[in-house]
Amino acid sequence: MTEMQKLYLLIPLAPLAGALIAGLFGRPLGPAWSHRATIALMIVCVAASITVFMDVLGGNIYNGSVYTWMISGDTRFEVGFLIDQLSATMMVVVSFVSLMVHIYTIGYMRGDSGYQRFFSYISLFTFSMLMLVMSNNFLQLFFGWEAVGLVSYLLIGFWYTRPTAIYANLKAFLVNRVGDFGFLLGIGMVLTYFGTLDYAAVFTQAPQIATQTIEIIPGSSWELLSPICILLFVGAMGKSAQFPLHVWLPDSMEGPTPISALIHAATMVTAGIFMVARMSPLFELTETALSVMLVVGGITTLFMALVAIVQNDIKRVVAYSTLSQLGYMTLALGASAYSAGVFHLMTHAFFKAVLFLGAGSVIIAMHHEQDMRKMGGLRKHMPITYGTMFIAALANAGVIGFSGFFSKDAVIEAIHFAAIPGAGFAYFCAVTTVFVSAVYTFRLLFMTFHGKPRMDHHTEEHLHESPWVVTLPLVILAIPSVGAGWLIGPILFGDYFGSAIHIMPQHEAIAKMSAEFHGLSGMMAHAVTTLPFWFSIAGIFTAWYLYIVNTDLPAKIKQASGPLYTLLDRKYYIDEFYSWFFAGGARALGGGFWKFGDVKVIDGFLVNGTARVVAATAMLIRRFQSGYIYHYAFTMIVGVFVLMSIWLYGS
Repeated sequence: MTEMQKLYLLIPLAPLAGALIAGLFGRPLGPAWSHRATIALMIVCVAASITVFMDVLGGNIYNGSVYTWMISGDTRFEVGFLIDQLSATMMVVVSFVSLMVHIYTIGYMRGDSGYQRFFSYISLFTFSMLMLVMSNNFLQLFFGWEAVGLVSYLLIGFWYTRPTAIYANLKAFLVNRVGDFGFLLGIGMVLTYFGTLDYAAVFTQAPQIATQTIEIIPGSSWELLSPICILLFVGAMGKSAQFPLHVWLPDSMEGPTPISALIHAATMVTAGIFMVARMSPLFELTETALSVMLVVGGITTLFMALVAIVQNDIKRVVAYSTLSQLGYMTLALGASAYSAGVFHLMTHAFFKAVLFLGAGSVIIAMHHEQDMRKMGGLRKHMPITYGTMFIAALANAGVIGFSGFFSKDAVIEAIHFAAIPGAGFAYFCAVTTVFVSAVYTFRLLFMTFHGKPRMDHHTEEHLHESPWVVTLPLVILAIPSVGAGWLIGPILFGDYFGSAIHIMPQHEAIAKMSAEFHGLSGMMAHAVTTLPFWFSIAGIFTAWYLYIVNTDLPAKIKQASGPLYTLLDRKYYIDEFYSWFFAGGARALGGGFWKFGDVKVIDGFLVNGTARVVAATAMLIRRFQSGYIYHYAFTMIVGVFVLMSIWLYGS
């Protein structure tokens, strides 16, 4: 094993070691040494990830097996690593954001009875995500996929004495199982038709497999890759919270804020986006799957952004913002602009982590109050939190010069140039969402930090900036929230991803964008003439007018909109429908099985019925056991008659 291969192993094993130390020995070590151990090992993980990243930039790519778990026939089930530009980028983003969350947790979770347990969980979560992004085969991918789902269940329900937390983690677990079932079926079809789970072998065979067809419905033939890719995307819909499997993510805000930043910024929700980008050699061969992603991404982007406008819980606003931004990433994937999707994943990880952690800083100052209607005027008390969240808000709204502008503009332009069915609808949703995003983002900022204080007198008297362990990650993450977008040239239009991402020649979105790209200054100058720029400015101005200038107008709009507001406030009644149809249907089906199957069939017919038959038979036989000889003689005569009849006529 070479030194670099040892380094590959160190990257996921370091957070795993931290999880074991804090989880198994956290009580005797105490809170301080638990967080020191996990953070020290996360620093090792980040340093190793950066070293590997620099090595990959030098042209060194690794694809190899580490351990053979099982051999069944010609199929090998292995643990292996694929270290290329795509995985190396994800490793740096995941480990860096996770380190910031670890540091932030010291301040946010101080004094919590589950302090060591929380550090164990977030380190385990980081290990699971790293195993997912570093995998070179579907088996390991599925292991990491399910592991992040399991740990997210533990983290969302971390405060397990709260009924709302129990409901939220159960909801997240069940909804993700729906997506994971589709994902597992897709992997099963890959194994059936490709005969291997290794990425490289699958991608090599893909062009030949693409010519094959399958009849899902008799008489209706599909390209074989279409159902495979759609099933894989169903898994991504669950993990990356795409409509209609998005309902778990807003409720997951019941977990502590640090994990909201970790799950919903850089790790779990981006797993689906990463997976589709990794599977680009498959998705490129089926426009059906690409069209599905465009439609699903468009719906998620626009309709979740609209819900964010009416939310009053500061964390839920950011959660619905995450849903909308994940929709943008899905749109990029559907437009065959995988590099743009991954680029937006990267920039979003930084500025959305700032928004989540900043919201947590506000919640600390407000003594765990999350309703923005009870805030206001925090700017003077929390200048660092305000400054960093202001930067993140500008990035989220897509203001020129900030990271979100470059990545979001790239996604919108890619959709504009895409010639895939559904691109027109997707473009409308993407452009419209720019305005809505700016409104809800600056609504959050103005309601929280500007205007007159709306909290109680006691809270106002004790308002102060959060401790340095909370503000330091905010400041550090705010830097790439500004500067990460400046890397758009090499990432999108250079050869940054190399062979890690495959695009068919007929899908020309990135190529057309590259021809029109004239550097950062040229892109920013051109943006002034485009709709997204003016929609962004209009959204910020609208939020400023509604929540700073004419603060009575939002209530009037709410009253006038009536059913529309109710529809958005109830999140299109999707949760209610799921509760009625799926949960209620499951209960009704279970009740039916109990009342008919158990009570009537098993207990009534089989158990009690058998007893009644035995009793009736016994009563009948007992009548012939009278003790009179003529009764026995009569029975014998009847028996002989029956036997003779069978013998004579049966033969």
